[in-house]
Amino acid sequence: MQPILIFRFSQTEGPGYLARFLDQEGLPWVQRNVDAGDDVPSSINGYAGLILMGGPMSVNDDLPWIPEVLELIRQAVAKDIPVLGHCLGGQLMSRALGGTVVRNPVKEIGWGSVRRTDEAAGDEDWLAGLPAEIEVFQWHGETFSLPADTRHLLRGEHCANQAFVLNDRHLGLQCHVEMTESMIRAWCETGAGEIRDNLGASPAVQSATVMQEDAGARLERLHEVADTLYRRWAKGLVRTPR
Repeated sequence: MQPILIFRFSQTEGPGYLARFLDQEGLPWVQRNVDAGDDVPSSINGYAGLILMGGPMSVNDDLPWIPEVLELIRQAVAKDIPVLGHCLGGQLMSRALGGTVVRNPVKEIGWGSVRRTDEAAGDEDWLAGLPAEIEVFQWHGETFSLPADTRHLLRGEHCANQAFVLNDRHLGLQCHVEMTESMIRAWCETGAGEIRDNLGASPAVQSATVMQEDAGARLERLHEVADTLYRRWAKGLVRTPR
């Protein structure tokens, strides 16, 4: 099987728990670190899937690699090579597929609940075995629109569009399900100013102390959610060379 291509856009926003999942499932992967100067390949050929992690930048920023990543997403979708996006990655997917990314009414930083949409109320495929309401981790100030022909899976109180699926193969997430304790600590340190500036200004922003309280148990539940979503996404991986 050819490797899955993972893009990292920020040093502290790597694959986290996702890497553990892929290794446990025996799924090969390679990582390109755009933040460290790695280039974006011009073709998706040679990869079984495409995964996009998060980052502090906006999809609307004038960065040279953004058009290249958008084109790679479109190639993957055209070739039925599964795409998975986390936060910025989900926003890149939306933009590549004709959606828009705009400022969310409030910032979301920390733990929060999302629910199945009415459209996904009976979903026992992507959301198999999960409760109607689940706790996820958030860190974003923008939100994506739902591209044409996508199915809306999850919604939140402070940000309506939390997950979508296209062609039963490509998954775009606004929330983070890949978190680990070390990632939460690192984000709280590097994002201390952002937390301070928004704490109290948004009902969806938590302090670093609250974010790290009972993190072990919370992450255990979050990883069950991640396992469900990642396992379903992995079913669509391209198993033969292209």
